[in-house]
Amino acid sequence: MKVEKEFVLREIAGDYVIIPTGKTVLSFNGLITVNEVGADLWKMLQSEVTFEDLVQGILDIYDVDEETAKEDIQEFLDTLVEGGILEI
Repeated sequence: MKVEKEFVLREIAGDYVIIPTGKTVLSFNGLITVNEVGADLWKMLQSEVTFEDLVQGILDIYDVDEETAKEDIQEFLDTLVEGGILEI
């Protein structure tokens, strides 16, 4: 899976925001605010990765149990898919 190139992550006033660019601005209204974990996941999604890669990446960075990480990552991915931001 990999994120669409028409979306970028920006840090604005201490908040991380995923915003559309180019022609995507016309079809995607708004932006998505993410926390630090979401920003880290976004950075991992800049290249082709698997769900297991994302889980391991988060486990390497944060002190969280694997089950919680999997649930939170899946929720984040579902949000991106629903928004047309992520290709699976």
